[in-house]
Amino acid sequence: MRPCTPPVVVVALVVAFLVSAAPAAAAGDPAVAAVQLQLRQRGLYSGTLDGIRGPATDRALRAAQRRSGLAVDGVVGPQTRKALRLRPFGSRVLHSGTRGTDVLELQFALAEHGFPSGVFDGVFGAHSRRALRGFQRFAGLAVDGVAGRASLHALHAPPPRIPFVLARPLDAPVTDGFGPRGLRFHAGLAIPAPSGTGVAAVAPGRVTYAGWRAGGWGRLVVVAHRAGVRSLYAHLARIDVRLGEQVESGFQVGLVGATGDATGPHLHFEVRVRGAAVDPLPALAPT
Repeated sequence: MRPCTPPVVVVALVVAFLVSAAPAAAAGDPAVAAVQLQLRQRGLYSGTLDGIRGPATDRALRAAQRRSGLAVDGVVGPQTRKALRLRPFGSRVLHSGTRGTDVLELQFALAEHGFPSGVFDGVFGAHSRRALRGFQRFAGLAVDGVAGRASLHALHAPPPRIPFVLARPLDAPVTDGFGPRGLRFHAGLAIPAPSGTGVAAVAPGRVTYAGWRAGGWGRLVVVAHRAGVRSLYAHLARIDVRLGEQVESGFQVGLVGATGDATGPHLHFEVRVRGAAVDPLPALAPT
């Protein structure tokens, strides 16, 4: 095993709770995401379903109120909720086959807790059920794929965080971060770099996957670290580690490529904590 070139500076700092090296993305509100979906379906909003009440969302909401003959105040009150067909989140049990804005809120909350389910569409299908079962397993609940009171309550807890500082896998800027992207959720970081650039392990650990992975990943390396943390390195041009190998921070696991579902050479980098996808950016050591 050889160190990654250029070398990655390892910060040997362990913290009980994360000290951010960079500001995390603002968390979205599932209720706002539901409003955005309804506005989008009416042709009034074309932005990302990010759950953030920004100027574009506000303009679209006021346009919807005007179209419905309501007071144009930008407030999601009872009449506006009725006009937009907003169903209160938690007003019913959600399961396979249910539809509505409360399902969209469930999808959004699951994604923010590290269990995205594909497209934000307000339809409880197979992907939503799989994501919910993953969250239930993570939260120590009955794994039944039904969003009842216990699951909805657990989704009010803060999302998990990475409990230690990570070295940087590449000395390059992040161009696409963790969070909503269009009608989907990006569960990692996109870090463009020239093909053949060395990719470094972000912490000591053991390689648990090294090979081709279907589903758009291409050549993928997964490293298991302590505290239930795993790091994933996708779209690699070449893999430089083998299954079961122990690696240290800064050691080369592969080379940047564009394998799998990639439009150009870059590293897709994810971190998961006990199975939940977590924003890696705040945990990365400063450059």
